[in-house]
Amino acid sequence: MARPKTVGLALGSGGARGWAHLGVLSVLEEMGVSPGLIAGCSMGALVGAAAAGGVRDELEDWARGLTQAKFLGMLDLRFAGGGLVAGREIASVLGQWGLECEIGALDIPFACVATNLENGREVWLDEGPLLPAVRASVSIPGLFAPQKLGGRWLVDGGLTNPVPISVARAKGAEVIIAVNPNAKPSGRVWVPEPAREGLWDRITASLPEALRPEPVSEDGPKPQGADVVAASIDMMMEYLRRTRAAADPADVTIEIDLSELSTMSFFEADAAIAAGRAAAEEARPRIEAALTAA
Repeated sequence: MARPKTVGLALGSGGARGWAHLGVLSVLEEMGVSPGLIAGCSMGALVGAAAAGGVRDELEDWARGLTQAKFLGMLDLRFAGGGLVAGREIASVLGQWGLECEIGALDIPFACVATNLENGREVWLDEGPLLPAVRASVSIPGLFAPQKLGGRWLVDGGLTNPVPISVARAKGAEVIIAVNPNAKPSGRVWVPEPAREGLWDRITASLPEALRPEPVSEDGPKPQGADVVAASIDMMMEYLRRTRAAADPADVTIEIDLSELSTMSFFEADAAIAAGRAAAEEARPRIEAALTAA
């Protein structure tokens, strides 16, 4: 009997869209696919760490229970720390389920990607304390404050390796399943969404009047500050992802188009998880073929 192949998961960045990874992982579990290693970037790092530590269900329950009001309670509007959101709460949520531990103590080998703010180089975090590593990987510039780790200021790994296929391959994966929750098949990056106005109204209400955005006009909602930052990062990361994937493709890539979900809509986990499940179900034949190929 042939030895089972080592399956590596490469879970990509995407802000709140990254909750889609939870839906993908649930389908893989139903298929009996057990990853031998997980490489994560940004929200892929958060979900990947939860899966590697055996607390994926707990994270999913927490994500589904996160309301707009709870999310707003996590915001730090002083901007003094280098970002709109302190970020500690989202990354450190894993600690309440016993994952305030070393990366090497996880049940499944795990690594996440961050970017060195000083020199722009990709940083692989596969040892040391887990929570600061995840916190560094999710630090979307302008939204989450940078994380200092090992004497380096680190930001989102999506700036250098949005879907870390290369990490999974280097760590020994023989079959790589990549998940991109930030797909843009429609070619659209920023989607005006009136339903988001309430969120930004509440976020900007405590800002000085001179810094508040203009009200919605007859022409419809205008891009807000964080929307502009997120859309700009999306454009750059999508180009980088396509370039890297062309040179080093995964065996199976699951593309999830959540363009209409704001990068900051962490309280809309239900929609992202459902989209992840649907995309993974569509990919079943390709996953099965990759696992059985000689």
